[in-house]
Amino acid sequence: MHKIQHLFHINHSVSGVFKAISTHEGITGWYSQTAPFEARKGATFKMTFGEIRFAFEITDFTPDKCISWTCIEAAMPIEGHVMSYNLDENDGKTRVRYTHEGFNEADDFMANMNFSSAKYLESLRQYCQTGKGEAFGSDRYRI
Repeated sequence: MHKIQHLFHINHSVSGVFKAISTHEGITGWYSQTAPFEARKGATFKMTFGEIRFAFEITDFTPDKCISWTCIEAAMPIEGHVMSYNLDENDGKTRVRYTHEGFNEADDFMANMNFSSAKYLESLRQYCQTGKGEAFGSDRYRI
């Protein structure tokens, strides 16, 4: 199996970044539209990108430390993939270690997902640092 990994820093508190990656309000601000959900292990939530819909289960949840989403329904071949965010404080900033696991091969699909992941992770950084992300469908979204 192949995986995407990114490591970056956000000039914001660990608890603030965790809220952005674990709540309906946060995810909607930097990623895309979700239906409201409860932030806890075992909870499920749906995310939409226009007409494209995904469903995820929260399979790991340790407040202010880590959260993992496992894709349980998708319009593309990512069912069973796991997206994990691991957080810690580093030199007054939040260090984010992002991993997207589940790719069978390092192909063009994985390369495209890597680029998209980086774009949305930068949106997460902007959302946490300025209050304005570049979520899909928002006024600030860039294609």
